[in-house]
Amino acid sequence: MSKRQKAKLSRGIQYAILIVIAVVIAVVADWPTLIDTFGRIDIAIGMFPDVITKALKNTVVFTGLGFVLGLAIAIVLALMRLSSVGVYRWLAFVYTEFFRGLPALVVFLVMGFGLPLAFKGFNLPQLIIIMIALALVSSAYMAETIRAGIQAVPKGQVEAARSLGMSSSRAMFTIVLPQAMRIILPPLTNELILLTKDSSLAYILGSSVDGRELTALARAEIVNTANLTPFIVVALCYLVITIPLSYLSRVLEKKYGSADSGVK
Repeated sequence: MSKRQKAKLSRGIQYAILIVIAVVIAVVADWPTLIDTFGRIDIAIGMFPDVITKALKNTVVFTGLGFVLGLAIAIVLALMRLSSVGVYRWLAFVYTEFFRGLPALVVFLVMGFGLPLAFKGFNLPQLIIIMIALALVSSAYMAETIRAGIQAVPKGQVEAARSLGMSSSRAMFTIVLPQAMRIILPPLTNELILLTKDSSLAYILGSSVDGRELTALARAEIVNTANLTPFIVVALCYLVITIPLSYLSRVLEKKYGSADSGVK
């Protein structure tokens, strides 16, 4: 038997095993119970239009604001990590390691409940608290991505800019950073996807009906209906956000996936 025939036989066996597993699951599973628990059409319909006009909208707003603030912080941190001043490098290193190692849930709890207890009168609007919490978590990861992107830009770009009389800061912001951002667009898009899912932690802070994001709405509907169908509806809503972002990430990776593509 040739190598091609062996490979074809191996693939056929794998497909057959997958089909057998799928058939067994389809036969053994208690579909009536599953549908009644996770697939009640009447409950799903009852979640509209609030699941779109309020929950989905709030999730997008929380994610967008957190990403923008986190990106701004991350750029500053990346520049601090590359600074010739040792104190700046040390502060940026401590920040990134601390927030990369800290669970996002802890950040939300500290921002929502810890700081108001520690500092009397610390009473920010919930939207601001959520935005800051998401920014703190995401900026630590994005800072390392941006730093890698800056270092991927050839040093000759900076040298050419300096030879034209540009200062170091002007060369960084007008020459290096724009090229670095093109290089790191795909990983930044992936970070946006992760941040979308992290926004679900906002439910622990509580909210009004109009301020609920997807997970908070799902929990409220589950309590009201004693059914898990809302979680399926919310999961589909998250996919509505993340699948286009995943596709965008792949497109950007093909276009700007290498350092060379960012400096042409």
